[in-house]
Amino acid sequence: MGLKPRAGTSFPQSDPAQSGIPAPIRYNERMNTIHAFLADRIRVTGLFILTLVLGVVGIWISAAPTSATTGGRIPAPRQGFLAPDFELETLDGGELRLADFRGQVVLLNLWASWCPPCRAEMPAIQALYTKYQGQDLAVLAVHMTHQDSIPAAQAFVEELGLTFPVLLDRTGLVANLYRMRALPSTFIIDGEGVIREVVIGGPISELTLQSMITDILRLES
Repeated sequence: MGLKPRAGTSFPQSDPAQSGIPAPIRYNERMNTIHAFLADRIRVTGLFILTLVLGVVGIWISAAPTSATTGGRIPAPRQGFLAPDFELETLDGGELRLADFRGQVVLLNLWASWCPPCRAEMPAIQALYTKYQGQDLAVLAVHMTHQDSIPAAQAFVEELGLTFPVLLDRTGLVANLYRMRALPSTFIIDGEGVIREVVIGGPISELTLQSMITDILRLES
């Protein structure tokens, strides 16, 4: 006589998806899935924390004074940073290095003969050079030779009667170091080699240049 199940009795049904898969394998698959999920969460959380930290550091650096961050010792073509050093041939056949002018205020001007604002502001630079000569002021006019020509530079200098040193940037070295965006570009550098003023474009008036230079000379004295 066969046994009949009682009413309300249920029997476990086999899962077609799991049939034939041993329990340890199913367990390992679940654990691998959990581990992968946790690893993804950890990576995402780590990236979020790194982004947050970098953002906070960036804000602190931009807000802090130069003395608290770099002390003016990192070379960069920005106000408050050490002026990138370079050595170039001069128009008269010599060589000059920016670092050789430590102890003097340096007016560094990037220019080309085809640049109208360069031509317009050069008389003001020459006037200041003449006025402050012998008072710890040096002028270095870096000609963008890689975008111009030496004969054009020579004619420009003679026409305007320039007497300060003219350096030849034949390869674009200084243009790259100072991230030249426009001509003229002027950098006022103090006696410690730190950039104190940056003027992109021009022309700059003699009054503006004199104000910037006298302020720095006063601090240097």
